[in-house]
Amino acid sequence: MESHSALQPLLHQAAEALQQAQCLIITAGAGMGVDSGLPDFRGDQGFWTAYPMYQRLGINFYSAANPVHFSRDPAFGWGFYGHRTNLYRATRPHAGFSLLHQWARRFALPCFVVTSNVDGQFQQAGFSEDELLEIHGSIHHLQCSRPCSQAIWPNREIFAIDETSMRCHQVPHCPQCGAVVRPNILMFNDFCWIDERSAAQERAFDHFLSQHRHRRLIIELGAGTAVPSIRRLSLQLAEQADDRVVRINPREPQIAAPHLSLPLGALAALQAIDQLLPAG
Repeated sequence: MESHSALQPLLHQAAEALQQAQCLIITAGAGMGVDSGLPDFRGDQGFWTAYPMYQRLGINFYSAANPVHFSRDPAFGWGFYGHRTNLYRATRPHAGFSLLHQWARRFALPCFVVTSNVDGQFQQAGFSEDELLEIHGSIHHLQCSRPCSQAIWPNREIFAIDETSMRCHQVPHCPQCGAVVRPNILMFNDFCWIDERSAAQERAFDHFLSQHRHRRLIIELGAGTAVPSIRRLSLQLAEQADDRVVRINPREPQIAAPHLSLPLGALAALQAIDQLLPAG
């Protein structure tokens, strides 16, 4: 990771691009939450560092985040997702979220967020549901695991987890049919995810794009190559000659000109850009 002084020309360009933009789009992957204290599960070892109990059980992230558990062993399925629910509820977004929110208001920029994260951090930081697309769903919403209907509802369940066995002491059930409830999240090998909520968000985003076609600044934060959907989307969005992407990623910042590559963590990069903006 380069020092801030070596990155000053790029940081100045990012600050200038923000001031010249007519529209702000924020795209975010798992790395966005790292500065809030959330793990990004980078590789098996990263997952096991966050969840050593799963290493003892011989289970990696792809196995833990599999919807099959909600039919075969729902207490084990909710052991992982109940623990994640509790963690996300207790985690406060880092200051970088607020900076993004302030920039949009300060420079009067129409703004939309697209994230692969299911943690609800952007909403906690003050972003409106009307300006948010969660492409993989949200852990703060539930659905029937069967599913018996297309219903999606807020997750108000309380989860007590045995962290030795990673099993949940109680399992929520569908109020309509009595089947086990699951998070409204797109999991691995998932054929039962109800995408109605995310699809409605996507329609809102499409409308936003139709209204704001030029000089769009896309600030991409913490989106890696292991699940490249956010990285691909950022480049697809920057289809106009006057659009730019600022890719912020401490390990995988590579992006071709005229876009900007900042090999920094999300919070450090956003704070460095903010320091170069004129006093508001």
